[in-house]
Amino acid sequence: PANVDAIQALAAEYGLRIIWDAAQAHGARFRGRDVGSLDDVVCYSFYPTKNMTTGEGGMITTNDEALYEKMRLLRSHGDAARYHHVMLGFNYRLTDVMAAIGVRQLEKLDEWVARRRRNAMYLTQHLRHIPGLRPQKEQPLGESSFSLYTVALDLDRFTCTRDEFVDLLRSENIGVAVHYPRPLHRQTAYANKHTSPSLPTSEALSAQVFSLPVHPFLTDADLEAIVEGVQKVARARAR
Repeated sequence: PANVDAIQALAAEYGLRIIWDAAQAHGARFRGRDVGSLDDVVCYSFYPTKNMTTGEGGMITTNDEALYEKMRLLRSHGDAARYHHVMLGFNYRLTDVMAAIGVRQLEKLDEWVARRRRNAMYLTQHLRHIPGLRPQKEQPLGESSFSLYTVALDLDRFTCTRDEFVDLLRSENIGVAVHYPRPLHRQTAYANKHTSPSLPTSEALSAQVFSLPVHPFLTDADLEAIVEGVQKVARARAR
């Protein structure tokens, strides 16, 4: 989680409502509190790559009763009662089959998040001393659910690009991914929406980051192999 306290303070100062992006934060906590209970709206994804899935779709949580009622109407064609539509809406209903999958996934979520955290701690412990690598960090009061485990490369310390580094890791049979190779403000969908401002931190990170496996089904041998592979590539391409 981000620094929830700071974001809430900013929102309070300017009278803003907060929509939290929890697409990859199933089971994450801040100050010991599940992020799904934060004001005002929290949005989850159930895409197959997330910590839990229903096959597709997502979920919104809120503690605002008025927002809840409006979203409930929007979910099902504004249907306040059977064949009684009080507003225009959509068909965002979850199917029974998807709900059954989700309920079973939810039963396993705590265990899976605990395993992800264990795997992430192992990776951090063994990768943080490699020159030029910056493993993912947590906020002091936050507990990540580690949907991803992302590492940033200090490219000045290596004789290769991030993509070349990733290709070498894949040659070591490590399932590496890049999240994400293009910043949001550089996506084509936004090309005509504004003047494409320069966001140097986002742009720099998009060329530096890669994600290592952290999923709950990794064995101790898998974790050792990941660390050994990263160490091998880092040594081979160090300046």
